[in-house]
Amino acid sequence: MRRGDLGETTRLASPRSRRVVVTGMGMLSPLGADVARSFEAAVAGRSAVRATAPDRFAGLSGMLLAPAAADPATMLDSADAGLDRATQFALVAATQALAEAGIAPHPDDADRLGVFAGIGFGGAFTLDAMFTRYFHLLLGDESGRRRATVVHPLTVPRLMANASQGLVSMRYGLRGMGNTYSVACSSSAIAAGEALRAIRHGYLDAAVVLGTEAMLTPGSMVAWNALRVLARPDADDPAASCRPFDRRRNGFVLGEGAGALVLEAEERARARGARALAELAGYGATSDAHHLTAPSVDGQTAAMRQALEQAQLAPGDVGYINAHGTATEVGDAVEAQSILQVFGPASQGPAVSSTKAVHGHLIGAGGAVELILAIQAMRSGTLPFTANLQDPDPRCAIDLIAQRSRSGCRIDAVMSNSFAFGGSNACLIARRVPPADLAEPAAR
Repeated sequence: MRRGDLGETTRLASPRSRRVVVTGMGMLSPLGADVARSFEAAVAGRSAVRATAPDRFAGLSGMLLAPAAADPATMLDSADAGLDRATQFALVAATQALAEAGIAPHPDDADRLGVFAGIGFGGAFTLDAMFTRYFHLLLGDESGRRRATVVHPLTVPRLMANASQGLVSMRYGLRGMGNTYSVACSSSAIAAGEALRAIRHGYLDAAVVLGTEAMLTPGSMVAWNALRVLARPDADDPAASCRPFDRRRNGFVLGEGAGALVLEAEERARARGARALAELAGYGATSDAHHLTAPSVDGQTAAMRQALEQAQLAPGDVGYINAHGTATEVGDAVEAQSILQVFGPASQGPAVSSTKAVHGHLIGAGGAVELILAIQAMRSGTLPFTANLQDPDPRCAIDLIAQRSRSGCRIDAVMSNSFAFGGSNACLIARRVPPADLAEPAAR
């Protein structure tokens, strides 16, 4: 039997007693072209934030970006060159995660494997290119008009939000249920939570979770700039412009990239000799029903408490939180207050940091990327710090990791928070899997 396949006689546990484990992770982020390099950069506080020239975005000055560490097209076959950039990111991350999990294309139980994706602005690059051609048609000369009419026949499926989910499903022959969630900044955290539920409740035995985003286009940036939530460049060092929880914070920096995780029922992973990197144990999801852009303490605390209840953990069991931490004036203060309400004062609460300071806000990809970084923190015992945090806001009186990462920490459970415009909150909890719980990986 190939590793990654299950024989017909394999019996899985009752859905009510199922544990769900992470057996593979992949990433292409502003910090690195894989999980290891991305986590190393986060721990070192190496910022991927860069200043851009005014002519790149319709003459807007002072624009900052956190571009991906590598062009995804260079990591794929030439046949994938025409895909939307967000789909390319997703395919790179999924390929890495499935390789680590040891799952080959078209597994024998493909009907029981699904794909769940999260994305904010689906197909932004394709859409931007299409409208560029459209305006050439309106304003260009005759040659411009002729060029404008040459639009690829697959433009519509390339820009659809579910393009990444569909492509990964087709590329690996995964025929189980799958969905795409577009819930702004909570998109891929919700994708992970719903995949967890699908496996735990017996609808699937495994799933690939994707979080991807590529919206660093002129149209997107002009819109985000109008919202007045983007950070202004630091006069001395643009790379230090995003400072979550700092008294001088003034907004976030948009980034791009993808993260992917393979989730499996513990029994399936055990049957094929897979290694469990962590258990995905808790998921909380709530709606603020409060305001389109302003967060709510009540909604966030409810989501965190739900995740703890599902994981059957007490607040004191969580040792680290990768906070949503967008470096906005209101957002950081509300999240800090929510953490205090759930976990108590800093002296007894978990360590907290926001890695957005160095990789930017990845919107739809943020939940997956930040969950992976939190899992890596738990596995390594090294907790990334919040870069550029020099003058903590007294309203954020939680145990913030500042100045340098903390090493040598024994962490048994971590939380990742994702709080979106529209008031959609998602919290995920991963916990350590004892070495004896699952076998070491089978020989490749």
